[in-house]
Amino acid sequence: DLATALNDRGQVRYLRVEFAAALQDYTAAIECQPGFEVPYYNRGLVRYRLGDFDEAVQDFRKVLELNPQFEDAALSLKQAILDKEEKQKRGY
Repeated sequence: DLATALNDRGQVRYLRVEFAAALQDYTAAIECQPGFEVPYYNRGLVRYRLGDFDEAVQDFRKVLELNPQFEDAALSLKQAILDKEEKQKRGY
């Protein structure tokens, strides 16, 4: 379906380090199918890599709301929170 195709294209763009384009694809996949947790997770990973920890945390929490058994999202959420706190301690 369209949401899966957009998510898959986002993955290709993510692997090519085309983060802005990947974010657009993941967001479009979410808009097509709001209950599909995978593009939220993938978008969270991009946001995490960009240092946008607040947005990454929101995406990972949404994944866990949709699928509480998504272990990678739980681990990513914990790491994003820790890194956000570390960033704040360092003052940047």
